[in-house]
Amino acid sequence: MTSPFTVYTTAHFDRDFRKLTRQRGELVGAFERVLTMLQTDPFNRTRVHPVRKLEGVPSGEGQYRIRIGRFRFRYDVEGQIVYLKFCSLRREDTYR
Repeated sequence: MTSPFTVYTTAHFDRDFRKLTRQRGELVGAFERVLTMLQTDPFNRTRVHPVRKLEGVPSGEGQYRIRIGRFRFRYDVEGQIVYLKFCSLRREDTYR
């Protein structure tokens, strides 16, 4: 069975991902969960995934965000293709 959406990563995402993976091994598991979500429902039409459409962000700069624990993934959707743009780690003092 093929997935309705195809997921690609950008060079910027790949650099961030490699750097964060060296520091945080649990990122690999989070990334696998994100891939599964994006291949089936990147717009979060089922309302079960931690996906947000970011306001004021133009197309091409990561209009959508997924939160998995402390990790943040930003992506764009063009037709049936999802482009992962950014991968980051939320700081510990963000909500203090």
